[in-house]
Amino acid sequence: MTDQTWNPLLREQLTWHWTNQLRDRLDGLTDDEYFWEPAPGCWSVRPGAGAAMTIDFMMPVPDPAPFTTIAWRLGHVIVDVLAARNAAQFGRAPIDRRSFDYAATAAEALAQLDAEYATWTAGVESLGEAGLARPCGATEGPYAEFPLAVLVLHINRELIHHLAEVCLLRDLHVHTHQLTRQEAS
Repeated sequence: MTDQTWNPLLREQLTWHWTNQLRDRLDGLTDDEYFWEPAPGCWSVRPGAGAAMTIDFMMPVPDPAPFTTIAWRLGHVIVDVLAARNAAQFGRAPIDRRSFDYAATAAEALAQLDAEYATWTAGVESLGEAGLARPCGATEGPYAEFPLAVLVLHINRELIHHLAEVCLLRDLHVHTHQLTRQEAS
């Protein structure tokens, strides 16, 4: 086997899912779907002090953890998964989950998601092969000495599974509300 370049393979893992299975499924996301609470006590994104939107969260996380809305899951992906790593690794302005201005609409959330995804994928590409081997750094806590390739794989898994959850919630919303409309007829 010839020498393998890993950077394109790691990027392709995520971009294939993004292009073929995830992003198109998010087109047309409505505010009703975005804020839909399919179970009692859901965590979501809500108006906070002033006009800013905040995300429900507490430490320690209760057991069992509350069910989360599409708004919460997208907020988690945008801020905790992408923006925090973009700030730590690729020069994005630092963020704080407590003060981040979470999206008040589905369209705003998708615009935030697209921007952070673009920053992440460009950042990973900029690493080249040598950059993938360098340590993650102190921002990754106990994983500081792990190579950035490990972080890239982790972020790929996080994006794929959380956005698949969002797609599943959209499917559930359509089928649940379709039944309700049919029963009302």
